[in-house]
Amino acid sequence: MADQSTIDPKSGFCSQTKTFHSLRPQVPLPPLSASISVADYAFSLLQSFPPPPTTAALIDAVTGRRISFEEFIRRTKTLSSSLHHRLGLRKGDTAFILSPNSVDIPILCFSLFSLGVILSTGNPISSKQEIFHQIQLSKPVIAFSTADVASKIPNLKTIVLNSPEFESLVTSSTPIGEELQGASNKVNQSDPAAILYSSGTTGRVKGVMLTHRNLTYMVAAGQAVRVERKSPAVSYCAVPFFHVYGLCYFLRALAMGETVVLMARFDMKIMLRAIEELRITHMALAPPVVVAMVKDPKLIQGYDLSSLQVVGCGGAPLRKSIIQQFRQRFPDVILGQAYGLTESTARVFGTLSLSESQVIGATGKLMPNCQAKIVDPKTGLPLPPGSPGELWIRGPSIMKGYVDDEEATAAALNTEGWLRTGDLCYIDNEGYLFFMDRIKELIKYKGYQVAPAELEHLLHSHPDIVEAAVIPYPDEESGQVPVAFVVRQNGSAIDESQIKNFIAPQVAPYKRIRRVIFIDSLPRNAGGKLLRKELVKLSLSNATSKL
Repeated sequence: MADQSTIDPKSGFCSQTKTFHSLRPQVPLPPLSASISVADYAFSLLQSFPPPPTTAALIDAVTGRRISFEEFIRRTKTLSSSLHHRLGLRKGDTAFILSPNSVDIPILCFSLFSLGVILSTGNPISSKQEIFHQIQLSKPVIAFSTADVASKIPNLKTIVLNSPEFESLVTSSTPIGEELQGASNKVNQSDPAAILYSSGTTGRVKGVMLTHRNLTYMVAAGQAVRVERKSPAVSYCAVPFFHVYGLCYFLRALAMGETVVLMARFDMKIMLRAIEELRITHMALAPPVVVAMVKDPKLIQGYDLSSLQVVGCGGAPLRKSIIQQFRQRFPDVILGQAYGLTESTARVFGTLSLSESQVIGATGKLMPNCQAKIVDPKTGLPLPPGSPGELWIRGPSIMKGYVDDEEATAAALNTEGWLRTGDLCYIDNEGYLFFMDRIKELIKYKGYQVAPAELEHLLHSHPDIVEAAVIPYPDEESGQVPVAFVVRQNGSAIDESQIKNFIAPQVAPYKRIRRVIFIDSLPRNAGGKLLRKELVKLSLSNATSKL
C-alpha cells in the first residue's frame, strides 16, 4: 500500500511505487466472499433510489414498445424462476445470446445473472464459423436468439426471443422454491458472470471471463460518480448490448433508475427523432456516430437536441478535430470519452465533468479504486508522468482470465494482478490519460518506430479527407513502410501524389507515406473500433503497384 504522502495530489503518481492511483473517492463494494450477484446488487441500488413505478425502464425507439420498471422487475423475477424450474438452468451453466439490441435482452441478462448462469454474447452478423468458435470456448447448454439468425447456432437448444415460447417464460409465474434459494445456488461475487470475446493483445478471438465482482464494480462506480438530478436521466444506448460497453451501460443505467432507449439496428434519423421526442439526456455512442453528427451539419438540422447533457463515446479514440467541432456545435454538452477493454470490464479511465471533457485528446482520469502504471516496453521499468510506454492497469474490474487459455492469461495478467493492455499511452501531470497507439501496430521502418496515429492525425487535417488509417506494409529493404487507406470527401478528386506531398513536409523522411489506397469506408467492428487486420489483408491482396 502506498504512503499517501508520496502520492502527487494532481496526477495520483506515487514516487515510491511508480504507480498512478485514482484520486476519485473510493467506492464501497460488497466483500469478495459475499453471496450477492450483480443483478441482486443492481436491484438493491434501485430500491434505494426508486423511480416512480410507471417510469419506463426500457423503450424501443423503432417500435415504441415500453417496459416500466415495475414490469421490468416482475418479468426478470418470473423469467429467473422459469429458466430454473422449466428449463433446468443452474448456477455454473452457460447461456449463449445471439441478438441485436431489444427490450428482452436486459430482462434476460438480469435473470441469468440472478441464477448464477454465465451469459455469453455474440455478434449476430458473425459468420457461422466465428459463432462455432465462440460456442466451443463458452460451452453453453442453451441459446437465446432472434429468428433471423438462430440458424447460425449449431446443435444447441435455442429459444427464439419475442416468440410465444419466450413470452410464456417471462409471464407464466412459477413459485421460487427452496431448491433455487439453497446454498448450492447462492451466487458469490467471485463467481463467473459473463464470457465476452476479444482478440486480446495478440492472436485469435479469446473468451474473456468476467465475474460478478467485475460487473458489480462497474455498477457501483457509476452510482458513485452520478450527479444528483431532479428527475431520472433518459439514456440512449446506440452501442450493442453484446459488447462490454453496451452491457455495462444498461446495467448501470437500470440500477440507477434511468430509462434506457434502444434500437435493434442503428438509424441516425430515428435516433435524432428519439432525442427530440423522448428528451434524451445521456447517450452512449461509438465514434462513427459522433463523427457523423459533426461532419454533416445538414444531418441534425430541424431536430431539437437541447435536452442532451452528456454524450459518452468509447470503443476507439476520437480525433482532436472531431472533438473541437463537437464542442463548437454542442458547447453545453459533456463529451465523455473513456478508455477500457473487454478485459477491464469497459471503463477504467473516463471524463466525468465538463471541465474534464475540455482536455483535448485525453480519455479522462482513473476511475475509483483503480491503479495504473506506464511501463517501458523494452526495459519493463515503470515510468513517471509525461513518459510514453505500455499502459498497465489493476483494480476490481480486471477480468478473471481467458477461458481455457492459461498461456494467453499469463501473457496478459501478471501475478500481482496487473493487466498489460498492449497500448502505448502516457499520463500527464494532471492525471489525464492520452492514448497514442497499439504497441503491436507501430510501424518498424529501418529500426525507427512510426506511430500510425500521428500520420492519421495529419491526414484527417486535410479538407478533402473524411477518414484515414495507416498500416504497416512489409518491405524487403526497410522492414515495414507506412501505407494509408483514405476515404475521400464526396466530389473530391485528390490523388495519391497530392496526399504524399501534403504529408512529406510535415514529418521526418522515415515517416513518409509510401502508398495511398482509396476506399469507400473503413472497416470497423460493432463498437466502432477500426479493424486494422482487415486493412492489412486488403493491402496485401492489392499489392500490384510498386511502393
